Amino acid sequence: MEKKVRLCLIGTGRAGMIHAGNFCTNVKNAEMTAVSDVDAERAQEAARQLGVSKWYADYREAIRESGAEAVIIATPTKFHCDIAVYAAQQGLHIFCEKPMAMSVSECERMIEAAKKSGVVLQIGFMRRYCEDFARAREIALSGQIGDIVMIKSLTRGPSTPHEWMYDIRKSNGPLAEVNSHDLDTLRWFSGSEPETVYALGGNYRCGDAREKYPDFYDTVILNIRMKNGIIGCIEGAQGVGYGYDARAEILGTKGMVTVGDLRKNSVVSYTRDGGRKGDVVESWRNLFERAYQEEDQAFVRCILEHGKPLAGGEDGLKAVAMVNAGNESITTGKIITM
Repeated sequence: MEKKVRLCLIGTGRAGMIHAGNFCTNVKNAEMTAVSDVDAERAQEAARQLGVSKWYADYREAIRESGAEAVIIATPTKFHCDIAVYAAQQGLHIFCEKPMAMSVSECERMIEAAKKSGVVLQIGFMRRYCEDFARAREIALSGQIGDIVMIKSLTRGPSTPHEWMYDIRKSNGPLAEVNSHDLDTLRWFSGSEPETVYALGGNYRCGDAREKYPDFYDTVILNIRMKNGIIGCIEGAQGVGYGYDARAEILGTKGMVTVGDLRKNSVVSYTRDGGRKGDVVESWRNLFERAYQEEDQAFVRCILEHGKPLAGGEDGLKAVAMVNAGNESITTGKIITM
C-alpha cells in the first residue's frame, strides 16, 4: 500500500480551500485529516465540505492532536510565522501560502525552525509550477532573445481587499498580497537579487479606506535594478473590476518573450450593437488552477522523497524583503538600497 501524507489545513479562506480541495481529490499520496480556523463555525463547515471528520478552532490543538504530518498555512500573513514555527517544533512539514511573513526576521525564524526539525518548508509561489511561465523562462534563458535586459510583471485583481488588508501593518499592502508572485517571478527569471528599488503607490478605488487607513494603496508600481544589471518593473492593482490579469514580459537584446493573457479563451464575438467582445479570466483560481495542483503535488513529493521545493523559505524571505523595501520607498519617496 502506498504511503499517504496526512495534512491539516489552517485557515479556511479561498486559497486554503483550493489547496485542501486539491489534496482531497487531485493530489496522489495525500490525505486531508483535519481543518482549523479561529471561527469554529467556518472550521466545521469546511470540514463538512471536504469530508473531513476533525476540525479545530485552535491551530495548536490541530497540530498536536489531529495526527497530521504536514500543515497548509493559509491564514492572514501576520499569523504565518507563529503557526509555522509551532508546526516545525512539533515535527510537521509546512506549506505556507504567500506572503511568507511580515518581515525578514519572521522569515528567518521560520527557516531556522524548519531546518532544526528537518521538515520541508514550501512557499506558495505557484507560478513556478505553471507550464506557461516555466516555458517563458526556459526560452528567455536559452539565449533565443539574446541577453535579458528588462523584465516586467504585473498582477491586477478584480475585487477590493478585505478590511484587514487595508492596514499595512497587518498585511504589508498590495505589494505583499498581490505582487509577491511578481517579485518572485522577477528573481526567478533574472537569476539575480535586487540592488535598489523605488516605488510609487496610491489609493484610487477604495475610498472607504482613505480616512481610517491613509497609507493604504490599491495601485502600485515598483522599479528595481537587479545586481546583474537587469532592470525590472512590477505593477499591481486591486479592485480593477474587469477581470484577473497576470502577465509578464521579458525583453532581451535580440527579442522578447511574453507570458500570461487576460483572455479566457480565443473566442471573440463581433456584433453591430456590442462591437468586439471576448471572455476574460474572472479569478486567479481559474488562471492558475493547474499550477495550484502541481505545487500541491510537489509538496507531497518533497515530503515522501526528501526533496527540495522549487520555492522554499529563502525565496519567500527574498520576496518579503522586496515588499518591505517597496513599502519604505512609498512612504519616504526615496530609492532604497537592498
